[in-house]
Amino acid sequence: RRQRPRCRRDRHDGAIALDARLADITTLAVDAIVNAANSSLLGGGGVDGAIHAAAGPRLLEECRRLRRSTLPDGLPVGDAVATDAYDLPARWVVHTVGPNRYRGETDPALLASCFARSLDVADDLGATTVAFPAISAGAYGWDVEEVARVAVDAVRGWSAPDLFDEPADPAAARDRDGSRPGPGVAAVTFALATPRALAAFQAALAR
Repeated sequence: RRQRPRCRRDRHDGAIALDARLADITTLAVDAIVNAANSSLLGGGGVDGAIHAAAGPRLLEECRRLRRSTLPDGLPVGDAVATDAYDLPARWVVHTVGPNRYRGETDPALLASCFARSLDVADDLGATTVAFPAISAGAYGWDVEEVARVAVDAVRGWSAPDLFDEPADPAAARDRDGSRPGPGVAAVTFALATPRALAAFQAALAR
């Protein structure tokens, strides 16, 4: 079946509220936190490892089920998928795979897709508050100032998918009338691990 282009329109009044802070993303009581995952979805270092450790073993079990079913080849770079958050204070974890400069993945559009697709998936779930780390900064070779600019532009440029389009996450729940639950993503927090990252995101937000 041919898929229609994803039409977009805002489903909440005004722009998404954005803020940046020094924070451990695993401690934030938001609806959805975004995991800077690798394509295997089976855990790793940095934010990925911290989220898996804090969520407990059931997160890895669910990720393994995804690999056995809908993602046998892993999650592509720039795409996103959701799981439960288990022992975390958040309700969901949205996993996205950032581009790795050391592997020649240097297109900023791939990085922007991580933020936009994560918001698509979070919105399908009914999340109104979402927290992101500095995806691809550090171990994946991207300069944190560039990550900040791309992230802020991507979130500012995002708007909720049309209610009648196909969901970004096929497993996302819908209300009985076919609409997605909740008013849409209204607030995004960039949860950052270092003062340099915080300064970069604050500068990007001030533009």
